[in-house]
Parts: sequence; C-alpha cells; structure tokens
Amino acid sequence: MNIIINGGTGGIGRELVICLANDNRNYVLFTGRNEARMKKIASACLNKNVSFFRLDLNEFNDKKETIKDKILKSFSRVDILINCSGSLVVDDFLKISDQEARMMMETNFFGPAALIKLLVPLMPPGAHIVNISSMGGFQGSSKYRGLAYYSASKAALANLTECLAGELSNLGININCLALGSVQTEMFEKAFPGHKSLLQPDEAAEFISYFALNGSKFFNGKVLPVAVSNP
Repeated sequence: MNIIINGGTGGIGRELVICLANDNRNYVLFTGRNEARMKKIASACLNKNVSFFRLDLNEFNDKKETIKDKILKSFSRVDILINCSGSLVVDDFLKISDQEARMMMETNFFGPAALIKLLVPLMPPGAHIVNISSMGGFQGSSKYRGLAYYSASKAALANLTECLAGELSNLGININCLALGSVQTEMFEKAFPGHKSLLQPDEAAEFISYFALNGSKFFNGKVLPVAVSNP
C-alpha cells in the first residue's frame, strides 16, 4: 500500500507512521513542519519504507505544484490518505485573534481539503481517505469553553467527509472520518490541563491504522465517534 499521512511529526501522527511502516508491504510518505523530527522518525523505521517532506498547510496554495512534484517523486499511485494534521489555540471565542482562527481553519480544514483535491487524480478504485476529526466537532457531543474555533474546524472536516462520499463514489474511492475523543497527546494536555486520558497515542494509532487499511470495506461517508471518556 502507498500511504500518505498528513501531519506525522507528533502524537498520533507519529505513531501512525511507525505503526504502518512496521509492515514492509506498506510505503509511507508523511508530512510535517519540523524536519528534525521527521528525520528522527524516518530513521527509526527499520524497514526503510518511509519518506517525508516539509509541509505547512497554511502555505498550501502558494506551493501546490511543488507539493505535487514531491509526492510524484515517491508515488505514482496513492492507496490511502490519512489527514491527521491539527492546530489548536485554546481561548474564549471573543479573545481569539482573526489570525489564530484562520490558522486553525487552514490546518484543520482548508489544508486537508486541498490535499484531497490534489491527490484524488492519483487514487485508484478501492482507495481510502481517512479524515481525523474530534469529538469536539461531532454533532451533539459535549462542547468545552475555549475550543469553539477548533471544534468548528473539525466539524467542517467531518461534514466535508459526508459530502465527498457521494462525489467520489463514481471513482471507487471511499472516504470516512474518525472523531477522536481524548488521547494523551500534547494537544489534549493543552486543551485539558491536568486531565488524564485512558488512551495513549500508540493505541489510537493502532486502531486508525487498522481502520485505514480495512474500514472502506464496511463504511463510506461516515463520521464515527471513537471515544471512551469525556473529555
């Protein structure tokens, strides 16, 4: 499988790279903003089936052709795309700056959407797109102060998933969204200081990896809550 992980330098994304690279039948290309971290992660994958390139989703439109060229150097076909990138600023709605709000929307919604649009022509029938959202963006879930823009951006990604299922079905491409609950990552600790999650990043990554490889057999256009605690 040729797999692209958008946002693979920390937390769940890092563990996804490692988990999927453990199978030498997979070839993993991942993105992030910290090159030193990316090099360290790639060198730790013993099958040497991992490559990476730097990508800041806030700069996507300006560098679209460069991004496409970098992807084509690794893959002529993309079987799985996992949009795992995430950006979080915790503050009240009335206090967050426009710049901070737009940065979260670019990283959590517009960037992943643009990457999907770029990669669909490279995806064969049977390909699977997995968007990683949050329980904060899951309709009817508990909402928390300071997370309005973050939750809204993740809700947008979940809704996009539902919309694209119909548009991509004639191409044989399935798309699903996992709305994650609490996982003990730096982002979770920033959002909920002092709280402890029942799930570690490697445990979440193991489930997401399985779902990315097998979930399209059972689901399409679904937003699935993956949570064992609140928050």
